[in-house]
Amino acid sequence: MEDFFIDYVNLEKSENQERHRTEGFSSSRALVVRRGAPFRISLQLMGRPFNPKTDLLRVKVMLGHLYVMMPVTFSMKDSSSHWKAYMNPEDLNLQNPSIFISSPASASVGCYRFQLYVFSQEGQQRFAFGKFILLCNPWCREDAVHIPFEDQREEYVQNDSGLLFMGTAMNLVSRPWSFDQYEPGVLETCLNLLQVSPQHQHNRRVDYLNRNNPVYISRVVSAMINSEDDRGVLKGNWSGDFKQGVNPSMWTGSGDILRQWAQSGYSPVKYGQCWVFAAVMCTVMRVLGIPCRIVTNFNSAHDTNGNLVIEEYYSERGQKLNHSKDSIWNFHVWVECWMTRPDLGSGMDGWQVLDPTPQERSGGVFCCGPAPVKGIRDQRINLLYDVPFVYAEVNADVHTFIVSQGRVLSLSKDTEKVGSLICTKAVGLPRLQNITGDYKYIKSPTSTLTSRSSTISEDSTLRRASSSKGVLVFLTLDKTPVAGEPIRFMVKVMNKQSVAKGMKVHLNAQAKEYNHSPSDTFWETNGIIQLGPMEVKVLHQQILPAQYEHVVGDNLINLAVVLEDMASHERVLASEEFNIASPQLTIQVADEDSIVPNKEQTATVTFTNPFSHPVNGILTVVGASLIQGKIYFRMPPLRPGGRVEQRITFIPSMVGTKMLQASLSLTNMNTTIRGFKMVFINRA
Repeated sequence: MEDFFIDYVNLEKSENQERHRTEGFSSSRALVVRRGAPFRISLQLMGRPFNPKTDLLRVKVMLGHLYVMMPVTFSMKDSSSHWKAYMNPEDLNLQNPSIFISSPASASVGCYRFQLYVFSQEGQQRFAFGKFILLCNPWCREDAVHIPFEDQREEYVQNDSGLLFMGTAMNLVSRPWSFDQYEPGVLETCLNLLQVSPQHQHNRRVDYLNRNNPVYISRVVSAMINSEDDRGVLKGNWSGDFKQGVNPSMWTGSGDILRQWAQSGYSPVKYGQCWVFAAVMCTVMRVLGIPCRIVTNFNSAHDTNGNLVIEEYYSERGQKLNHSKDSIWNFHVWVECWMTRPDLGSGMDGWQVLDPTPQERSGGVFCCGPAPVKGIRDQRINLLYDVPFVYAEVNADVHTFIVSQGRVLSLSKDTEKVGSLICTKAVGLPRLQNITGDYKYIKSPTSTLTSRSSTISEDSTLRRASSSKGVLVFLTLDKTPVAGEPIRFMVKVMNKQSVAKGMKVHLNAQAKEYNHSPSDTFWETNGIIQLGPMEVKVLHQQILPAQYEHVVGDNLINLAVVLEDMASHERVLASEEFNIASPQLTIQVADEDSIVPNKEQTATVTFTNPFSHPVNGILTVVGASLIQGKIYFRMPPLRPGGRVEQRITFIPSMVGTKMLQASLSLTNMNTTIRGFKMVFINRA
């Protein structure tokens, strides 16, 4: 009797990747599917047709040296708990049969090989035919990363662009970022990150077995994004000297970083800071199929001694001093990943904090999390992993001292400054979502504050020394500071006592980076005011653009006022840290309602110079699935108030909402101007 043999195996890549929502990974040569759902392969037979009564097929699926062998049955009932292979008996083409392979919802993530064995009356044959990549499946109810709503899955898994929030709570900066998960080579690099990890190098079998668990995967990735303990992706640098690499502020997406890491043989890419670490981790987690979003914590505490108190020091003239190992970053960026936590019992499922920025060791390694957000809110400090550290980042108290020649002149306490706003990008919209209430119980509705007050009160050592005295001071910005305009603010002083007072007024402004103590004073003024009994006085001040223009960009300003009672020498302080709103690039796209793949489109980038001097620089335009690589333009000197337009063309390669980004790096200022436009690509 004539035998048959398999001439060709079709992995039905287009059909399978559309069903598994992985069609964005079309640049990968491998089939990319998600666990807990079947995919179809079809066989082209030569010789006689397949005989279901006498012929038997077996499929061997292998991950490293782990494997499972399964018979091909005619039972179509999927199983979410074990591997299964079957044919559809009602749609059986005996010359070109199809086989469905279904993985359990708890299968390990990785690059699999599979072989087909044929057992016929004529004997056994074995055919090896390729591989498939298996990812987590947030669409599968049995998967530990299942997230319930479709718009969440689109945002937190499929969206290849987003916004990072920086600056200060009172003046948010929305920085566009391209996650680039569908760009060529990114998928393979993310999988190789798991292979390069110390866990895999130490014991491959155990690592493969543990890769079924998103808690394990996320912890490995958190450590591998930084390079402190391993061949990780990014080298951190907060020194301000970036000559040996790239200034972290210049990155616009994850793709360049991951490609450079892979092409260098997995040598750390220079350089990253918190938002870069978080954004690259977000890319890796979304590639692996684990829902992930970027979170910004404004006024983020780094409590080195674990006492939940951050100490800040000021001179009697209002200059902020670098006297404490503790610190408050104006903002800090981490990620949240969505998963169940069966290791913690009920109630801790959902969003988990993971922080790849190397700050403290966890289990001997520079990583952080996953820490359940619900556990942080409830101060469940006994839960894995790193809940106490994250709790302090969002809840520490601030004790502010005025000191002179080693003596403490005043102490005030603030229980609301740290974690004043915690936010992420809203689902489906280019704006923020306030999630502060997920992390802490809020006493009153969270709002963005534009003033901060301080008082000589029962908390103050001076108040205890002289309880009959009392002055209240408010420091309030008139409006959000904008580049090219004066910074206008007022100091409101209230004499709460029935005696007149003479007060010395010291005002001080210092430039600072988001994670550092301020540098030297760049603006100050002093004076004396007289307050009648119970009198309120308002002082109006301004800082001119020429005095602060060196601070525009990623830097911030620390503004402080110290009042000194000339009779009692009691002092009271109010301060505010804020950033200057940079000018924006505007992007307009022609015929934006009729954009389709593979058709050239036109956009125009516009910039108006708000500065008091001419500027020039380099304009860079990027867009995942819109532009291959980057487009550069040199902008000649532009006079103050001058306007320039640059026309660009791009060709979309896939449907969906994509981000077109432009950044203008000014060569005569340490400033980058940014803009973005969301572009919707219709099906042709």
